[in-house]
Parts: sequence; C-alpha cells; structure tokens
Amino acid sequence: MVAVVFSPLSSLWPLLWLGFALAFGLGGSPAATFKVPFRVGDVLPILPHQISWPVMNNLHSAVDLLPSYVGSVVADAAAVGWKGACFFENEARLEFIEHGEGSDNESSNSGAILPREHTLMIKSWEDAAEMEYVKQHGISVFLMPSGMLGTLLSLVDVLPLFSNTGWGQNANLAFLEKHMDATFEQRSQPHQATIRVEDIHSGDFLAVSKIRGRWGGFETLEKWVTGAFAGHTAVCLKDEVGNLWVGESGHENEKGEEIIVVIPWDEWWDLALKDNSNPQIALLPLHPDLRAKFNETAAWAYARSMSGKPYGYHNMIFSWIDTISDNYPPPLDANLFSRLQPAYAANMWNEALNKRLGTEGLEFHDIIVETERRGMTFDQLLTMPEQDDWVYSDGKSTTCVAFILEMYKEAGIFGPLANSIQVTEFTIRDAYMLNIYENNQTRLPSWCNSQEEKLPFCQILGDYRMELPEYNTIDPYANMNENCPSLPPTYIRPSSC
Repeated sequence: MVAVVFSPLSSLWPLLWLGFALAFGLGGSPAATFKVPFRVGDVLPILPHQISWPVMNNLHSAVDLLPSYVGSVVADAAAVGWKGACFFENEARLEFIEHGEGSDNESSNSGAILPREHTLMIKSWEDAAEMEYVKQHGISVFLMPSGMLGTLLSLVDVLPLFSNTGWGQNANLAFLEKHMDATFEQRSQPHQATIRVEDIHSGDFLAVSKIRGRWGGFETLEKWVTGAFAGHTAVCLKDEVGNLWVGESGHENEKGEEIIVVIPWDEWWDLALKDNSNPQIALLPLHPDLRAKFNETAAWAYARSMSGKPYGYHNMIFSWIDTISDNYPPPLDANLFSRLQPAYAANMWNEALNKRLGTEGLEFHDIIVETERRGMTFDQLLTMPEQDDWVYSDGKSTTCVAFILEMYKEAGIFGPLANSIQVTEFTIRDAYMLNIYENNQTRLPSWCNSQEEKLPFCQILGDYRMELPEYNTIDPYANMNENCPSLPPTYIRPSSC
C-alpha cells in the first residue's frame, strides 16, 4: 500500500522547493484549519534587486529558519491549505491506494511555473507501525515563513553563529542583542582576573558564556529559548587539604564525549584560558551563612558518585518546557517536537517520555498513541515535571546546572525544601536567580572586579561585562520552576511558578 499526497494549485518548482524548505514529519491531530504567516518578504523577490535586497536584509534573521506548523494532511479528511510566497493558495490531501494503482508522478506539459496539481507517492515505510501511524495521524506540513529568498538569507545569518572567527562572534552578539535585549559593554583591562584560590570556597558557582564557535552558537540558541544570560556552569569544591577542584557536567573527554568530571582548578582554568570560544566567566560566591552550612563531605560523595557519567541529554529540554505554549519563542511550538524523526527522538527523549507515562521501552510512535489513549496531548506530556530520582539506562541524568543544584541539595543548601524541589526543572537562569549568593559587594574578593564595574558577583574572565538579570533575587520554595513561562525578549516570570 502506498500513500499519495496531492498538491493542487501549485507548480513544479514550488514542489521542488518544498523538498528543501518544507519539513514533513509524522504525527499530529487532523487539521482542517491552519495558521498562515504572510510576510512582506514573500513578494520582495519579484521586485528590482535595488529595492528588494536592502529590505530583505533588514527583515530576515536566523529565527526565520524555524518552520511554522501548518497542519496535518490526513487520509479521508479535509485538505490542508496554506498561503505561500510563490502561489497564494495551496492545499494538500492524502490518499492510500493499493500498490500498482495510479502513476508515480503526474506527467506535466504545462510549464514549470504554472499552477497545477502534483502527486508525491510514498511507496516504502520504515516499518508497518509507521504506515499505521500515518494512516491515523497523517503527514505534517511546516512552512518556512520567510519565503525562498528570506530563508536563504536567514541561513546566511545563522551559519556565522557557529563560526570560530571574529565574524562568528559578532554574529552571536548581534543575535543576543536583537532577540534578548542583551548588551555587551567592553570591560576595562585586565580581562583576566588574578585569582587567589584561598578566596574561593566549596559550593561557589561558575557561570560561563561562550560567544563563538560550535559551543558559542549552541549556547546562543539555548540562551534565547531559556532566557539565561549564561550557557554553561560548573561548581567549585575544596578537598580536606585545601586544594581547589571544579565539578562539571558537560566536560569533553579525549573521545569527544560530554561527561561529568571533577578536575583540579588549575587544569580547568588552563582549559578556559585556551578555549577559542572566547568564554566570559563569572564566579558567584555562596552567601556566608549558606557556606557555613555547606556539607563538603556530602558534596564530595555526590560528585564522586556521578563522575564519569554522561551529560544529561535525557532531560535537557524539560528544564525549559514548563507550559503548553509560553516557553516557545515564535514560531516554535510543540508541534515541531512531536514530529521529530523517530531516530532523533529516541536519542533525545524516548526514555524521558516513558518515565512520564510510567512505561518502559515504548517507541516514539507508541508514546504518542499511549498519550492520546490517556486523554492527553503531547504538549501536556512535555510539561510534566522531571523527577530528580529517575534513573535512566546510563544512570541519573543531570545537565550542567542540575548537577550543581543536586550537589547543593546533598550539601544542605536547600534545607527542608530539598525533597520538594526538582532541580532537573531548573535552567541556568533559574539557578543564578536563586537568593543564595553573596549579597554584600564589600565582602567580594578585591581581585574579582575593577573599580569601574561594581558587579554583584566576580567576573574573572572575558572581554565583555557579564549581565545576569534578576541575579540573587528569588528565595527557594516548594515545586519551584515547574510551571514557568519564558518568552523573549522580557522572559517575564510570575512569582511562585
């Protein structure tokens, strides 16, 4: 049996473009209605380039590469339609036919740019379950909202984010300025602090912001979706003889794997100074009252129990997604995640979704079916809070910030609230907003900031003044950060969410 997708009122070259610019995923509910973005940029390509190119360069951005969900084409249901850049009215419908009926593609002699109906035949499936899934849920259609030229220009805009050059750094700074209202004020020299390790204590928090190269680009996108003004974290520990160490989830080993480590401070600091992603690093000292309560023995026991385990990819996105719709910067929404290719979904979150359902071993298609059987939507499943005591196939799963906050729980920082806070629900922003750090600038080490900066924390490395909005402002409370919105550019957070 084969699936046939018909697309009338279209033309051959838009169909070829769909192969590049429209994402067809699996899943979703039948949709006869759709949301349709229409942009000025859709018509600009037909204008003289002296007019269109300057305007397009001002309209496009890296965000325009994100697809917008149109609807799901379901067999024996109403057609799904959308308005496009090349033809105003487009629609698609799905039919299942016995193999051998019809032709592979309709012949065409009407010309490449004339509107007509086209047929896409799907003759093979990954397995029988995939075909049954498509029969029930259809094929999803996503629209690249900026049209052909706008998407190409957006691609040019996003590629520099991952470039390990000055060009790439400028692209990351421009993105964060535009989409997060971030500022990058040049610091006075020296950009590297002369650190006295005697002034650093167990539990002191390290906030890292990389601004170019592979990790700079990734962190920029992570910052944008979560509202964090740092993209990585680590924690300081002192041993019984006073040597300083750094605990870190997300340390790259010699095999290129991201793992949890506890390494000497000198080694960590040397790697930071050699890091070509140009990291900006801040030291956030614990408040003296909490430092006095910090149980170093328990902290070391936890760190050693986690050393060598992989970074927390299983639950990485769940610290960010708390709500049905108020964590996705437009045009993102949960439709994109529910329609990831199954192979990618298995790597990212199949185990985590099974945990939420109380099931084991369900593949992604089966997870969607089970979710619907229980009367839930996939959006709702994503918002179910992660539990710190869940154990995955490769052990407990902690991101860079969850590793630190779980250590804080073990060391007594959260006191009696420890059992009612799930730190795997915290983003980096949530962590530095906690009211647990030094709040008296006069007690900060003299070497940590210049006289001009007057930061409430110690910036120990970086060309630009680091900003951590709402730093050290929110007291811990039960069920913290389990239902918080995070929409740019303001990332307004209600109290007690």
